[in-house]
Amino acid sequence: MAGRWVLFGYEIGRAARNRRGNKRGKNLRKTPSRGGTASKRRDGAGRRKRQRRPTSGKRDRRPTSGKRERAGAAPPPVPGPPAVIRVLVMLIAFAAMVGFAVVLAKLTLAPSSASEPLTHSNLRPGDSIRDYLAQPAFRDTVKQIGGNILLGVPFGLLLPVLVPSARGLLRVGVATAVVMVLVELVQGALVTGRAFDIDDVILNTTGAFLGYLLLGRRLGRVVHPRRGHWWHRFTKRPATG
Repeated sequence: MAGRWVLFGYEIGRAARNRRGNKRGKNLRKTPSRGGTASKRRDGAGRRKRQRRPTSGKRDRRPTSGKRERAGAAPPPVPGPPAVIRVLVMLIAFAAMVGFAVVLAKLTLAPSSASEPLTHSNLRPGDSIRDYLAQPAFRDTVKQIGGNILLGVPFGLLLPVLVPSARGLLRVGVATAVVMVLVELVQGALVTGRAFDIDDVILNTTGAFLGYLLLGRRLGRVVHPRRGHWWHRFTKRPATG
């Protein structure tokens, strides 16, 4: 009888141990290890970062057109006036230049016997201008200085229209200075009562500068629009995308 009770107790204890072992196995399956949770967290964070990538922003914006492309691209051609209007304007400018040449010849190449004792050549810039400013009558000062400046204004107005290659402040000034030096040389060598004066050349060139800056530059661009030159091929920069 005692042996049966011992066996019965032994069976009950073994069944209890088996139940505890089964519960422990289930708990181990349910709870993952710490390393597994960390790797899952990393994977989840990586997925979230990939999903949050900006599709449009400052970094993703690529300028398709901007200052760089404008600087590298060639400027569009400027449309000019019709050929008939251009020829007509050039004919008017030529007639005006001929009329101006006649007036210039009468004013500068006409002999003056009365002023022969008073005339003298001047090769020092500024001497004659100081004499003009020192005259007692202000009207005479304006007549001498203003008249010489006005004589140069037509060069600045008409040269850019008649001669496209003469466009530009420096070119207009050089052309005017050359013409007026020739006129002064003829005055000093052939005309009675006239003498070479370098200050007259300076004042005439100043008038050409004023005429070009006020109106001649615009007239030249309207009649002769800008064209590309051969050296522009080497100065163009490629457009950056």
